[in-house]
Amino acid sequence: FVAQSPHPISKMAPLGSVLLAPSPAGKTYDSMYFLKGAAAGGICCSITHGALTPVDVVKTRVQLDPVKYNRGLVGGFKQIIGEEGAMALTTGLGATVVGYFIQGWFKFGGVEYFKIAAVDALGEEKAWEMKTPIYLGAAAGAEFIADMFLCPLEAVRIRGVSDPTFSDGLADGFSKILKQEGVMGFYAGLGPILFKQVPYTMTKFAVQGNMADVIYNAMGSSPKQSSSSTNLGVSLLSGVIAGVASAIISHPADTLLSKVNKKGAGGEGAIFTRLGRIASETGYMKLCTVGLLPRCVMIGTLTAGQFGIFDTVMGALGASKFHFTDPNEK
Repeated sequence: FVAQSPHPISKMAPLGSVLLAPSPAGKTYDSMYFLKGAAAGGICCSITHGALTPVDVVKTRVQLDPVKYNRGLVGGFKQIIGEEGAMALTTGLGATVVGYFIQGWFKFGGVEYFKIAAVDALGEEKAWEMKTPIYLGAAAGAEFIADMFLCPLEAVRIRGVSDPTFSDGLADGFSKILKQEGVMGFYAGLGPILFKQVPYTMTKFAVQGNMADVIYNAMGSSPKQSSSSTNLGVSLLSGVIAGVASAIISHPADTLLSKVNKKGAGGEGAIFTRLGRIASETGYMKLCTVGLLPRCVMIGTLTAGQFGIFDTVMGALGASKFHFTDPNEK
């Protein structure tokens, strides 16, 4: 998102000074805005996913071995700590932080870019009428790009969670998968990642954007008319609602993703053949429900945190987040 910046950035310039640089006069949504949006997205996703690594470890264990881990979220925590120690709950932390910084960079930066490009192409009035399809399309496009970068790191993370003895860290995990399975081993879960992340992100941004509008309308206000603390509160509340909706919609694919990255899962053959076997063995109801409660807790909290941190970081960088506006209410 920086290729068309009107002010070429020196390679020696510190990243902080670059991000704090103002946009040219009269240009609110230029390439500098997209750079700030991408950076804020990377920061919010790495912080939230990293902080919730223990919850994700429990969720993944429940999905991979529901017979053994059958005591719920709190029971799962106690079981893992009792058997493996507290540090087992940090398994995959490195891959999570790095992977989701990269994913957040392209996801949030991409959504901002595609939204604003749609408004420029359609005009403000038409864009307001089509804001939900724009949210959905922007989120789908941005997430597809982001997942190309996330998939290898997610493969390392899940392999480490399913088998704590697999590697000694992110670099070691990468090396072992590359040596044992080749480059395609990193993309064994690409199908389920796309099936999980694309609907999840489409729901997340569309629900959050529309719920934020509902909340502002109920208050008789708008983002521009509200204080920064009010806007943060709206982002958090709408984020929780969006997170729970997103978790429910994407949960079956999330379960498949956890299972397909477990060594030997689904037997031999092409990825979709393996996925078909896993789905058949697991059953539709279990795909939809096993591990759903901890995932709703995790994703609801995570999504609220992401939107709250994103808005806060954007404000700290001197950027005002883009919002669809009704031209008839100006």
